[in-house]
Amino acid sequence: MLEVQALESRYGRIPALKGIDLAVRAGELVALVGANGAGKTTLLRAISGVIATSGGRIRFEGEDITHAAPERRVRRGIVQVPEGRQVFGPLAVEDNLLLGAYTRPRSESAASLESVYAMFPMLRERNRQPAGMLSGGQQQMLAMGRALMARPRLLLLDEPSMGLAPRLVDEVFAHVAELKRRKTTIFLVDQNARAALAVADRAYVIETGRIVLAGSGAELLASPQVQAAYLGL
Repeated sequence: MLEVQALESRYGRIPALKGIDLAVRAGELVALVGANGAGKTTLLRAISGVIATSGGRIRFEGEDITHAAPERRVRRGIVQVPEGRQVFGPLAVEDNLLLGAYTRPRSESAASLESVYAMFPMLRERNRQPAGMLSGGQQQMLAMGRALMARPRLLLLDEPSMGLAPRLVDEVFAHVAELKRRKTTIFLVDQNARAALAVADRAYVIETGRIVLAGSGAELLASPQVQAAYLGL
């Protein structure tokens, strides 16, 4: 579904991505783990089109989208849950969700809303509250629900557990696992390497803008290099 070849990106003169190669197949959950500043979020933003690339290619379902506008990528089915959630605080929970369906036919909105409420019942209970009044964990559920309203073909999850208490991290990853069971294609970035690798079909490790390891989630969990660098073992 997604193929990234020799991808490069820069912040001014500073190279951030240095020849990234990776792939995501339909129905897979692929994780990307690495330290702060390794290039994880930069890669997701390059895939969604939020930042420009300086070299390489991105193909989605066989189509070269390297230079496609972000809104075109959304309409093609690439939907990102951004780092830090970035909900619209003054707007009601339900209005946030409906904004996620902006590119979809209006006839789909009611069914999509019911599907999201079934997955996140808390959002139904608070659907008239301003999103800014939700807790961090609740806002993360809202950000995920908003993305699902767009009926993504590829869901990009950027640091969904960031800043959450351990109990809420478990809850977030339970929802990620449920999306995986539903065969949603997911590319997941998270600093919680243990949780990300445990749920992943396949995974990559990125260091200073380069992919340094790749394998199944189980293989990387068992890798002495990963255990020493990211799991504290």
